[in-house]
Amino acid sequence: MKKILLIEDNKDVRENTADILELANYDVATAENGKIGVELAEKFKPDVIICDIMMPELDGYGVLELLGRNSATSSIPFIFLTAKTDRAEVRLGMNLGADDYLTKPFEEKELLEAISSRLRKSDFLKKEIAKNMEGLNKFLDEASQYHDLKSLSKDYPLKTYHKRDIVFWEGDNAKSLYFIEKGSVKTYKSTESGKEFVTGIYGPGDFVGQISLLNSDKVYVENATVLEDAEMCAIPRKDFTKLIYGNSAVSQKFIGMISNNLMHLQEQLVDMAFASVRQRAAKALLELYAKHVIQDKPMGGIGIPREDFAGMIGTATETAIRTLSDFKDEGLIATDHGRRIIILNEKGLREVADF
Repeated sequence: MKKILLIEDNKDVRENTADILELANYDVATAENGKIGVELAEKFKPDVIICDIMMPELDGYGVLELLGRNSATSSIPFIFLTAKTDRAEVRLGMNLGADDYLTKPFEEKELLEAISSRLRKSDFLKKEIAKNMEGLNKFLDEASQYHDLKSLSKDYPLKTYHKRDIVFWEGDNAKSLYFIEKGSVKTYKSTESGKEFVTGIYGPGDFVGQISLLNSDKVYVENATVLEDAEMCAIPRKDFTKLIYGNSAVSQKFIGMISNNLMHLQEQLVDMAFASVRQRAAKALLELYAKHVIQDKPMGGIGIPREDFAGMIGTATETAIRTLSDFKDEGLIATDHGRRIIILNEKGLREVADF
């Protein structure tokens, strides 16, 4: 049973509204002022909060502000009740983070529809999305049920790519966002001297090309090539734009899905500035291991060119080779006959990375 917290100073409105909600099969808690409401929100942990604006002790704006500072309550859907129809008042509440508002007096249908809408959005945002095509298609199917996303395409076909195939070139028209179902992809930028700077190595469940699609020039800002035979689907720019801008709930979820790589890129930049070569090399090996590019058994994973590995950690190829040799001498890694790196001691590598 979903839980609703109703904060309302008018006794008649509070009791009548609570009756409506209880008859609709909601578990309802009530508070007669904002101060009590904030305290009750932390204990009751409601799924939705309905709050009047004009109240003694603490008004609705104050309630929303205090709940927003608390990580335990900041994400609870919040609906304002207001006797005011002034657009400025409504806009103030929405700018502070309210999800919706109802003008008093309201109809029972309005109240229940507003709550149902907020609960659907909250459930959608909380839902875990599997990092595979099944999860992506399920997300797209649910997203297309929103009125403003009904024209969204679904069931993008998987395309097979072979080792060394080019996915896109830097400077080309950015037409699609790519989702990797199998295999691995390297992104890199070419320097004026002809060298490659590896910007990322991605595996199953990762997206490639999102920065380029958000770029105002509408061109790919890096190259992407296949490291290991891969299966990928392409999400067209028009659908990417709808998912980003079409609906706030879908946008929040979609940005979360594609932003993991961006957060990792930020971590990489910090490491480039402050971490030692040994730390950067250890972190890169652990990342490749987590993506199954490197494994803990002979003939597992794929081979990474030394130049690409050096580009990942931002150092000269010779320095990268010396660092890998040191790790090998320390019993942290080994190589098989195919020159693939094998992780021997994950714990030891983590200690190096975290040193």
